Order: sequence, then C-alpha cells, then structure tokens
Amino acid sequence: MSMTSALSKRRMVGTATAPTVGVWAHDRQDVILNDAGETDEALVARVAAGDRRAYGLLVDRHLDRTVTIAHRILNNQADAEDVAQEAFLRLWRHADRFDPGAARFSTWFYRVTTNLCLDRTRRPPMATLEAAGDPADPAMDQERSLADRHTKAAVAAAVADLPDRLRAAVTLTYDGGLSNAEAAKALDVSVKALESLLVRARRALREKLAGWGT
Repeated sequence: MSMTSALSKRRMVGTATAPTVGVWAHDRQDVILNDAGETDEALVARVAAGDRRAYGLLVDRHLDRTVTIAHRILNNQADAEDVAQEAFLRLWRHADRFDPGAARFSTWFYRVTTNLCLDRTRRPPMATLEAAGDPADPAMDQERSLADRHTKAAVAAAVADLPDRLRAAVTLTYDGGLSNAEAAKALDVSVKALESLLVRARRALREKLAGWGT
C-alpha cells in the first residue's frame, strides 16, 4: 500500500453497513490472484449483489487515488479521508446505480468523489471561539428591546401626524407591502403621483424624527 496505510483503510471503510477491511484483508492475496483479472465494472456488479470481496478489491484499487483527488480539491488531509470514506460508503450502498453503458467505473466514482468535495467546500466554516464573542448580557437585550419599542412608538406617532394621503401612501407601501402600482391604484392616483406622496412623506418624517433619541 503506498499512500494510505492498512490502518487508514480500516478506519475509512469500516462502517456499520460497509464491510471492514478485516473482512477481506485476510484473503487479500487470494483476492488478487482470483479476481485481479476482473474489470472494475464487473466488480461493481458483484458489489451490487453484496459481494464484500469485490468491494474490498475496489477499495484496494482506488482508495489511494480517491484520497489524492480529494486532498487536491480540499487541501486538507483529514477532510480528504472523510470524503473518501463517504465515497466508498456510497459505493457499497448504491453500487446498483452504476450504469456501465454510460461511463467507466473510475469516471463515475471520481465524479462522486468530486461532488462530495464540492459539497464540503460550500459548507460555512466553523466559527472560532474568539469570533463567537462573549455571551449576550440579558440586561443588554432588555435595554435593546425597550429602545426598539420606543423607536417604533416614535415612528408610529410621526406617521400618525402626517396628512391623510401621505399617511395612506406610507401605510400601503410599507405596512401593507403593496407595490407602488398597487398602492397608486388603491389611492386612485397615478404611480408618479404616489411616488411624489412618498417623497413628501419621507421628508416630513425625517423632519419630525430629527434629533430623536439623541
């Protein structure tokens, strides 16, 4: 074995559902002598029927290169070995999905490996303990909640002081979630007229709330 030791192989393919290396390593020489002439595609067909010896030979043939491919994509040995383990587990569980008429086994299997690597690179990185910051202070949360309520109350009061059409324009678009066209139709005005109302309303609100909370 070149890059991956027997111990690593045992860790990688030894799962609750896939056969461990111990199932086939004892007869490894027999496997090579009796099955080495079989193609990968023939071995996959045997794996689909539950043949652990065929599975072991495929692991022996492809594990080193699988880890190498994963390592080049992920630039992390531990992650590469995890991906290889998952790839071989999928081989054991889903060998019947391989279509020898569509691709060679190596093409299919390394595509599975590559996809697993890409999935792993899309995961958000784990935040460091320092990045997490200190635990939130409940008192600060209460103060922030109170400030938010005061802010909402002040904005509501300022909106309530607007002239009716300005207040209606703001309410329909911001509280009601209507588009400008829908709000204009509700107020029976043109879209341009509605936009003018919104500009005036925003200006009035800025004036009413200027300096608030300082």
